[in-house]
Amino acid sequence: MDYGAFTDASLRMMYEAVRGALKADDDFEAHGEEPKFRVRATLEWKRHAGSLEAEMLKRGLQLDIIDWTNGQGELPLTVGP
Repeated sequence: MDYGAFTDASLRMMYEAVRGALKADDDFEAHGEEPKFRVRATLEWKRHAGSLEAEMLKRGLQLDIIDWTNGQGELPLTVGP
């Protein structure tokens, strides 16, 4: 997708749509249901969000980066035994 062809407002709208789908999935799971959008399980969602972030940062747009860890943080990578 040519992210450079989109307006600033379009980029923001698409990014917020990713955030909304992720929140909806988390809400479904919190209620014991299957996620409808499978955002965390589908690599293309993260690629899409990453491409949107890259284009927005390139343009100097401010954005609130999506927390893919659901507030749980991430374990640091370790090397060796």
